[in-house]
Amino acid sequence: MKKTVSLMILALLASLPLIAQELHVDYDPKKGIVSIPFGQAQAQKAYVLVKRAVDGDTLLLVDGQRVRLIGIDTPEMHESDKLYRDAQRTNQDVNTIKKLGRQSYEFTRSMVEGKRVSLEFDVERRDKYERLLAYVYLEDGTFVNAEIVKQGYASLMTIPPNNKYADLFLKLYQEARENKRGLWK
Repeated sequence: MKKTVSLMILALLASLPLIAQELHVDYDPKKGIVSIPFGQAQAQKAYVLVKRAVDGDTLLLVDGQRVRLIGIDTPEMHESDKLYRDAQRTNQDVNTIKKLGRQSYEFTRSMVEGKRVSLEFDVERRDKYERLLAYVYLEDGTFVNAEIVKQGYASLMTIPPNNKYADLFLKLYQEARENKRGLWK
């Protein structure tokens, strides 16, 4: 009996990464912690420290995970294929896009760097680069993704099925453009 129970526990522990992936729960194998995002667990917000802003729409957490902000897109500030695609698409020169990217980065950096944030997930939890996809909130309740759009430092990038706040972001984007805020000055 004791041996059977031990084997069942070992089997359960070995399957936790698979269970976590199927149920959309977080499993940290190093710490052996499982987080389930429903019921009371969802009501209690866990805050994580932002080590730095990577760019205007990507954060690096102190645990080394990268978080891509859902629903928004900021200009590139580094050489990349996307920078050149954006230059062709918008008919702007690369240096102009980089300058705008730097402005978006500075805005995001000043808002989140060194601060504790909570993450809200949508349907998909990770992108093809293994970054977390999240809506980010400061401890004071500020909705970071929305604030970046509201202040005019991001365009919209809605990729279904992660579109929970697409209507809100569209409204904020239109207001920022109409009022010439941020990059739209």
